[in-house]
Amino acid sequence: MKILPRLSHENARAYAVRVLLYNIVNLELVPGSSISENELSIALSLSRTPIREALIELSRLELVEILPQRGSYVSKISYEQIEESRFIRLVMETAVLKLVCQQGISQSYLDAFEDNLNRQRSCHSKENIELSLQIDDEFHRLIFESVNKLRTYHVIKREMLQFDRLRTLSTTSGASRHTIQDHEDILYAIRRQDAELAEMLLTRHLTRHRMEKEELMALHPDYFVD
Repeated sequence: MKILPRLSHENARAYAVRVLLYNIVNLELVPGSSISENELSIALSLSRTPIREALIELSRLELVEILPQRGSYVSKISYEQIEESRFIRLVMETAVLKLVCQQGISQSYLDAFEDNLNRQRSCHSKENIELSLQIDDEFHRLIFESVNKLRTYHVIKREMLQFDRLRTLSTTSGASRHTIQDHEDILYAIRRQDAELAEMLLTRHLTRHRMEKEELMALHPDYFVD
């Protein structure tokens, strides 16, 4: 598990949540693995109370399963939950993409997209998985930001935590091979202000996990809900 530095403004519970969330989403704590309150308390230099509160909060997000008398475990990945998360994101991001195409986009945002793509290419070549996923997120955040819909993006991001674990697994396993090209294609549609093309490309981009499903489940059968 990776221990992140505590921020100056962070209370104990928020710090515990952030560290656990980071490690779960980035698969430092793999699906199905046990979580020891005692070990976390020592590692984070916190009492067990904020650790327990953090685990309860993450259980509400369905990332942790708390079993009475048995302990706490990282929840396994559920494709049913992923499909629902993907549906929410696709509906909302498609609506925002339509706004982008209708209103047009400034040169400063076009430059930001190009810079993002350049960093994606460089990062991909260096096989820096964590940074690659951060830059991937930034590309989509720019879509929302360009039409003043950042609050909507943050709502979606919270709903995508299950999906984010799958993205990490896909990238780690080498199953994800199309992200950069998909982003280039989406930017092409944005430049043309072609909302219909943008929707088609985004739908393809957000449904590629279906093609990778069997490969990932074969590679990591213990990570998934039966």
